[in-house]
Amino acid sequence: MRRRELSRHDREDAPEMALVSALRTLLTGIVDYAGLFPPATLNMTSAVQEYATSRSGPDAWMLGRFVVPATRLDELDRAREALTPEERSGWRVSALLGEDVEADLARVDAFNAAHAGDSRVDSVEAKLTSPSAVARAAEMIAKRYSLFVEIPVKSDPASLISAIDEWGATAKIRTGGLTQEAFPPAPALIRFIRRCIESKVPFKATAGLHHPLPAEYKLSYEPDAPRGKMFGFLNVFLASAFMRVGMDDRDALRLLDDGDRASFKVDARTIRWRDYTLTSDQVADARKTLAVSFGSCSFREPVQELAALGIAS
Repeated sequence: MRRRELSRHDREDAPEMALVSALRTLLTGIVDYAGLFPPATLNMTSAVQEYATSRSGPDAWMLGRFVVPATRLDELDRAREALTPEERSGWRVSALLGEDVEADLARVDAFNAAHAGDSRVDSVEAKLTSPSAVARAAEMIAKRYSLFVEIPVKSDPASLISAIDEWGATAKIRTGGLTQEAFPPAPALIRFIRRCIESKVPFKATAGLHHPLPAEYKLSYEPDAPRGKMFGFLNVFLASAFMRVGMDDRDALRLLDDGDRASFKVDARTIRWRDYTLTSDQVADARKTLAVSFGSCSFREPVQELAALGIAS
């Protein structure tokens, strides 16, 4: 089955990755900002200001799209009026589609028509649970936008990922939430990644990836929030890249569960986990064709925790 790389918009906007560390290659543009969603659940004005501030900060190289429900695009428009023209320019937006896909696509089209040359929705995301639903959504989108399809992974998602491949879309997996039950079992996550590799389908992850390394964390920002085991975004994306070049599922599970900072070594040309090594070129290829991004309701948290680890050299 044919397989495209990222969309034309992704390639045109991708930062130059030459002469940077392998870790920067792994993490450039990786965080799609979803501050409107739990556990942050910011109002639109606060989320817009947070994204605008992050875009102009020293860690902007890690920042990807602004994620918003299609039904709130008008609200996004109004909130952005408080920004300067420079702050508004060049936003890449991902719109979440609801049950009425046709109406939501009309909202996306109208938003883009009003912002030609300023900002644009270049991807849409939808929860779909059958190959026929994937086909219907893809036919309506008609390649106007990159399509991210969130799918269930409790059972083997092979048929859904095959349908996603058939329509040139990107898979999406939910990797957490406000309860421990919202987190997929580690073997299910590894199976999802393996199916994407087998079908040459890129994927995005969302939720539960605020932290670089796995450990037990509070599941929300509430003082009395329950605690649970969360995945680390470094582990998820490194496991994907290593699996792409031959790591078996057993060792990928070990990597996914490894919260020991000493297990990871990074320099300008390589990233190493224990006895495994990835070159910077292999990392870049994995980001381009497999592990696209992850959605997070916080941008500061993953950035600050990554800096605190001191992994880069």
